[in-house]
Amino acid sequence: MARAAASRSGGFVPAARWLPQYRPAWVAADLLAGVTLAAYAIPVSLAYATLAGLPPHVGLYGYLLGGLGYALLGSSRYLAIGPTSAISMLVGASIVPLAGGDPARLAAIASLAALEVGLLCVLAWAFKLSSLTNFISETVLLGFKAGAGLSIAATQLPNLLGVPGGGHHFFARLAAVAGQLGDANPMTIAVGVAALALLLLGERLLPGRPIALPVVVAAIAFTAIVGLDARVATVGAVPSGLPALDLPALRPRDVDGLLPLAAACLLLAYIEGVSAARALAAKHGQAVDVRQELLALGAANVAVALGQGYPVAGGLSQSVVNEQAGARSPLALVFASATLALCLAFLTDFVRHLPNAVLAAIVLLAVRGLIGVREILRLRRLGFLEFQVALCALVGVLVLGILKGVLLAAIASILLLLRRGAAPHVAFLGRIPGTDRFSDFERNPDNEAVPGVLLFRVESGLFYFNVEHVLRCVVERLERERPAVRLVVCDLSTSPVVDLAGARMLLALAATLEARGVAFRVVEARAAVRDLLRTLGLDAKVGGISRRVSLAAAIASEG
Repeated sequence: MARAAASRSGGFVPAARWLPQYRPAWVAADLLAGVTLAAYAIPVSLAYATLAGLPPHVGLYGYLLGGLGYALLGSSRYLAIGPTSAISMLVGASIVPLAGGDPARLAAIASLAALEVGLLCVLAWAFKLSSLTNFISETVLLGFKAGAGLSIAATQLPNLLGVPGGGHHFFARLAAVAGQLGDANPMTIAVGVAALALLLLGERLLPGRPIALPVVVAAIAFTAIVGLDARVATVGAVPSGLPALDLPALRPRDVDGLLPLAAACLLLAYIEGVSAARALAAKHGQAVDVRQELLALGAANVAVALGQGYPVAGGLSQSVVNEQAGARSPLALVFASATLALCLAFLTDFVRHLPNAVLAAIVLLAVRGLIGVREILRLRRLGFLEFQVALCALVGVLVLGILKGVLLAAIASILLLLRRGAAPHVAFLGRIPGTDRFSDFERNPDNEAVPGVLLFRVESGLFYFNVEHVLRCVVERLERERPAVRLVVCDLSTSPVVDLAGARMLLALAATLEARGVAFRVVEARAAVRDLLRTLGLDAKVGGISRRVSLAAAIASEG
């Protein structure tokens, strides 16, 4: 009876499915993975919270509570939830102007944003909107991530140089830092460069290990012993203890313009989380329920909002740390949260000596992976249109900022999709030598032309927004080859869907060809397409539409 109940709830609460199958031998592996993940999370979450304009300890709340929310409802065994660089930058750039310099209001707005992200996730799950993110192309994401990485790096330069900085977008920040170079703090620069060097060395010598934690510990010890607090900016006092659970102090009506930020965070968080979860699941021959991930992400963000945190997501870097440390189930996230809770209760006094330059070094190293220069340059060789779209997203983020850059990236994805759909490739076919098969002349110039016959195939469905393009391509080709053409054959094998406008376009083409004394045939149409064309009477104009007639047969029937 209990097993049946667990099975029924397993689709809604995955923990009810994997907990009964949990093996005692996995506890040690999950415990080790959880402690390792916490070791990674401590320095990274401190750094990302400052990137969001919030006190460093708020980043720890994201891992502590977000992991617990995801562990209950997530479908991935390895995905780790916490603050990410892009979302931290997005949140910081958006909420700081809304707070008016009030730290309490800033924290309240951040937690309200997390709550809105959580509620939007639940709504998207309820309305089965998980497929909508598929409309954001990888090309656009590549440009967006590169722009976000550069923007994030620009925000960290002041901390690395010990200058105030300034500006609201990438170029303004660079200009502000350039104007302040004469006031740079040599000790701050030395600390930051030393931290960068140690991080890079540790990455090379100990790949896959949370090297940032020992660097942070060493920096804290060195600062405290030498007394650098007076010479370099440090994190300062960090409150100890666990976060108090409560609803955000503000309500949505109290803050204008927060909903677009929440929607952008949802978009980024879901795409990044599902991508990471799928990559790790494929590595282990497992599956991820992409719709369930919306609910799990919503639970994580609601939990973080109740703990006065800010929006969180599943990131690839922390998830790889979790997976490589040997995690066997989401219970590793629970152990990570328990470890962080102990740190918040007993170790926060040490964090006040941590130099901000060290946090900047951690962020700079973390965002390095976002800037895929090689991949973007590779796009130029593979397709100039994709390169232009990626460049548009990149420049949009640098010029307009992260939030508007997200919206621009989404619009660019939709425009790219519409452009491809509105101008599909119309292939004109020739016979493959020595066979009765046909392929595109453009790609295979050695194909044999069929005398007096024009063969074409539209490599897309026929819809109202592309039929004019298709008709124009066919008529222009016909004009170039007339009066030799006596037969035109349309191969619909690559057009699984034809709407009413597409069917009427074929009728118009048939009428045009009939007026010129040219025969017209339609072959290889799918069942639903054949039904539509017959209903409109096209079969009477093209000598019938049958699933039994091939291209070769249509040509032979005309002699």
